[in-house]
Amino acid sequence: MTKIFNDPSEFAEEALAGFCDVHSDLVRQVPGGAVRRYRPAQPKVAVLAGGGSGHYPAFAGVIGTGFADGAVVGNIFTSPSAQQAYSVAKAAESGAGVVFTYGNYAGDVMNFGMASERLAAEGIAVENVLVTDDIASAPPSESAKRRGIAGDFTVFKVMGAAAENGADLAEVVRLGRKANNLTRTIGSAFAGCTFPGAEAPLFTLPEGQMGLGLGIHGEPGLHDTDLPSAKELGQELVGRVLSETPAGAGKRIAVILNGLGSTKHEELFVLWGTVAPLLRASGYTLVMPEVGELVTSLDMAGVSLTVTWLDEDLEPLWTAPAETPAYRRGAVSAQARASVGEEEHDGGAATAAFVATDASREYAAACVEAIAAAGASLHDAEERLGRMDAIAGDGDHGRGMVRGVDAAAAAASNALHLGAGAGDVLAAAGDAWADKAGGTSGVLWGAGLRAFGETVGNSAAPEAAVLAAAVTAFADRIIQLGKAEIGDKTMVDALLPFASTFGRAVAGGADTGPAWQEAARKAAAAAEATADLLPLKGRARPLAEKSLGTPDPGATSLAMVFAVMGPHFTTTTAGAAPVGAK
Repeated sequence: MTKIFNDPSEFAEEALAGFCDVHSDLVRQVPGGAVRRYRPAQPKVAVLAGGGSGHYPAFAGVIGTGFADGAVVGNIFTSPSAQQAYSVAKAAESGAGVVFTYGNYAGDVMNFGMASERLAAEGIAVENVLVTDDIASAPPSESAKRRGIAGDFTVFKVMGAAAENGADLAEVVRLGRKANNLTRTIGSAFAGCTFPGAEAPLFTLPEGQMGLGLGIHGEPGLHDTDLPSAKELGQELVGRVLSETPAGAGKRIAVILNGLGSTKHEELFVLWGTVAPLLRASGYTLVMPEVGELVTSLDMAGVSLTVTWLDEDLEPLWTAPAETPAYRRGAVSAQARASVGEEEHDGGAATAAFVATDASREYAAACVEAIAAAGASLHDAEERLGRMDAIAGDGDHGRGMVRGVDAAAAAASNALHLGAGAGDVLAAAGDAWADKAGGTSGVLWGAGLRAFGETVGNSAAPEAAVLAAAVTAFADRIIQLGKAEIGDKTMVDALLPFASTFGRAVAGGADTGPAWQEAARKAAAAAEATADLLPLKGRARPLAEKSLGTPDPGATSLAMVFAVMGPHFTTTTAGAAPVGAK
């Protein structure tokens, strides 16, 4: 997976462009992802699958008749941004509403939720269906916290077929949630995956071992065990899935034996030789089972077993015809469809003229320098942050932060060039960060910077008290979105000590420069102390024990960024005197 690339940071975009060109008879690229080549002639519910790249055929590979109407495509293992989700929805929506469906990950929930709010404000009916099939990621009593892995495929298929049959939005959502509630998956990894351009995989396993309970974002398994024979592995997977048979479930099941990226089909067939007889011996009828690569994790060596218990609602939808670039079943009937041109919906708005005072524009230049300093620091730390994140997460934190800060720097510089004041420069930086970085950290940093900018405003350079209020606004917005607290092992563990230290010092009359430096030291110490914590939020939560001894990458990067931004934010601020005061 690391052999063919140009700029690794552009890998996902280039892969999507190539995919859309190859399959131009079925799909067309739009900002944020891809949609069906042709719009329906009559309104139908638009089923939009989404998530990060690196999982092909999920998610763009299942766009087509009888399946998804579009896919929102984020960077590798990174949730797409709210802007991307909004843009794809606008391109796919045909008058009957939109349903986003995706795995249960914090960044996806935030970004698709924000896009949904924007669509609803425009009068578009919108719903969200989360997939929570991974039985290894939380106990049955906390099933709502479970991750979505290969069960995505079954849920998406059911919803797509229902929408194709003319079901309304409420019915598509009901069936999708029913399919999710009747789906269970367990996975196992034999070797880690490697990002394009990376020198090493996200994780390694000792010789002769496997990781049971993997995620699909390069996360290692929850438990390392001796590598079993195919027969022993089949018994392990089937036993774990059937131990969670839903109450009242029938005896007809959809089964997916899924390869994670570099497990050969022949190996899967050998494993199927154990899985299928065990399921049949338990009294089950296997309905159109699938063996192959349907939800992958770059080049990970691994396998997952998914079972969906069918009933009179779900079975006809599971077996219904579909025609997509990566998956075809039966013969689809000719559908009335409206032609579309090659132009793409941009999902944006015209750029408004900026209004600001000279003092605010002077401070805006310092803000641009602050973001540039953050960029230099993050580029230097990209690999280290990625390694930290790979301990219990998906290893994308360094790359995501670099993508975000680079986009923020370009947007801030452009806004300054167009005459923006400090508030608008920071808001533009935040919006760009969220859009290009995606993921949980992307949406949080983006929203935080926008809140910072809205507090600073464009009418004057900020006094010390205003700068402290801007830091507080940054923190409040992140807590509001992420719902994290001190001790959850997130960026909040460094953010709140910074905000409280800076706020108290300024309120006590301290100059902003020394106050910021002291707050940065507190944040750095708090970030380092997260090594002793167990993560209670985000993708690292299922692998909590593995993260002990490693500081949280989000807290580490926040402390690092705030430290280098300080001299620029405070360079002309003295006590309560306005920046740039004459």
